Amino acid sequence: MDSVDFLPADEIERALEDRLGRFHARQRRGIEIDHEAQKFGQGLTFFHIENLPVLDAAIAAVVRLSGAWPRGRANAARVRLRHNELLSERLPGEFDGFRILHLTDLHADMSEPAMMEAARLVGELQYDLCVLTGDYRGRTFGPYHRSLTNMLRLREALRGDIYGVLGNHDTVLMLPDLERMGIRMLMNEHLTIERGGSAIFLAGIDDAHFYRVDNIEKVAAAMPHDMFSVLLSHTPEIYRQASHAGFDLLLAGHTHGGQICLPGGIPVILASKLPRSLGKGAWNYRGMSGYTSVGAGACGVPVRFNCPPEVTLHTLRKAR
Repeated sequence: MDSVDFLPADEIERALEDRLGRFHARQRRGIEIDHEAQKFGQGLTFFHIENLPVLDAAIAAVVRLSGAWPRGRANAARVRLRHNELLSERLPGEFDGFRILHLTDLHADMSEPAMMEAARLVGELQYDLCVLTGDYRGRTFGPYHRSLTNMLRLREALRGDIYGVLGNHDTVLMLPDLERMGIRMLMNEHLTIERGGSAIFLAGIDDAHFYRVDNIEKVAAAMPHDMFSVLLSHTPEIYRQASHAGFDLLLAGHTHGGQICLPGGIPVILASKLPRSLGKGAWNYRGMSGYTSVGAGACGVPVRFNCPPEVTLHTLRKAR
């Protein structure tokens, strides 16, 4: 496909029903229609700053008046590569050194300089698997084809198997075209990754933050107890459920690490219902490892302070 080859609306509806089943597709789309852009009450948090463009405008005005706008914009384009090493006794020896490239919160339509830098970075990397943990669109509502166009450009820099999940900024209407790009979207689904006669379990859940259409119970029910398991979620806010379900590793984004932070990387706000220690970087909870990426893009206000954007290369290591 190319940038002018996206599916028309009537074909998207049919594609969704073919992909998800008639009931699931209609239910998922209906939830979006009922709650899209809702400012209060829906989701895990009561107040949704991402659905208030007037607040974004106010923050942007303050940043401009302070004279920090050019620096904030430049910061948002300086995507860096971060390395994270995970040790696990449960990891099969055949997967020792297995590398997972993790991109999240691309907000591709409003973060074009960052997308270009991310594409440059990933084009130089060696990895075994690529995962995307949601928020491909800048706003939580409205047009999405510009996001898909920029996602297609990034996709051209990626190689190998790519798996993704939707975030709270994404409409399910994006799913057919994302999959036509070669990104397998996991909608409360799972699969196994095989290597050298061994396998690991990979699962992905639908948005748990705003639309609350995640189903960890469904994906965990199929998980062998003796198999190392990875869960993809847009938000880390489901860390308790993921740990209790027996997952070994949770990869997420959503928080942006705060995006606008005080010196030392202290977030002014995370807009998430979770301990701040889980808001960015590597963490552990009750035997489950986790990583919350601060993301490659920016949303709301396209600036960053004291919180540089990232793409992450996770290396799995067998604990001896």
